[in-house]
Amino acid sequence: MPRRSVMFTPGDRPEMMRKAPGAGADVIVFDLEDAVSPERKDEAREAVRDVLTDPAFDPDCEVCVRVNPTGIAADDDLRGIAEGADAIDSVMLPKTESGDDAETLVRLLHEHDCRVPILALVETASGVLNAAEIAAVDETAALVFGAEDLSADIGATRTDEGTEVLYAREHVVIAASANGVDAIDTVYTDFGDTEGLSEETEFAIRLGYDGKMAIHPAQVAPINVAFTPDPERVEWAEAVLTAKTDADEDGRGVFRVDGEMIDAPLIAQAERIMEYADADN
Repeated sequence: MPRRSVMFTPGDRPEMMRKAPGAGADVIVFDLEDAVSPERKDEAREAVRDVLTDPAFDPDCEVCVRVNPTGIAADDDLRGIAEGADAIDSVMLPKTESGDDAETLVRLLHEHDCRVPILALVETASGVLNAAEIAAVDETAALVFGAEDLSADIGATRTDEGTEVLYAREHVVIAASANGVDAIDTVYTDFGDTEGLSEETEFAIRLGYDGKMAIHPAQVAPINVAFTPDPERVEWAEAVLTAKTDADEDGRGVFRVDGEMIDAPLIAQAERIMEYADADN
């Protein structure tokens, strides 16, 4: 399924975690890292475990847990929520700086009998430079770009235009595409500015991103709408896929639709359009 919207919920707020699926996000992330103060980590792990093991918790979206960076804290996170591992669809790794970081998390997951994909958060200079090797790890399902932490790491000043992180933003999406994994764009921090969020999301789409992070339920709908293809694009994709079926029967690898020559890249584009068009169905 597409990961258009990836919404974070603090791991120490069980009432918010239980309500999170109602926001309509494709992915909900129970956050054990930045959203939880150091003195509340154990409490948050218990809260996440209790929600995950609750039979009444039965969301129809991807359930992800953001652990702390690879090391003792990540191991403590996984141990604390191990009883609810069956309810987890993915794990997000913050500050992923190398393929080794991702592979270390994979080993920890296996030690706790949790074999799920990784959403690797790339938010440091080293992480950006090593984005391709991170994406190449078999268990990596997505690269997630974090502009705020990256700016702090390199000493950049955040601007509305975002030129200070544009190179990194483009680099991450290219590394993800080269390795066949999703690319999830950075957060838009002003959750009250719906127009600004929509414009930012449209720009991310033009760059090639597959989804965007959300920090508030109010951001989910504008993000989902932005990633939903226009009816004209859906009509084109349907025509392409219908023509492909006929071409396959005739043994033709290339064919025409409304005068346009269609080959493998355009077929892949049509399939992606239909996947996103069907996301809310």
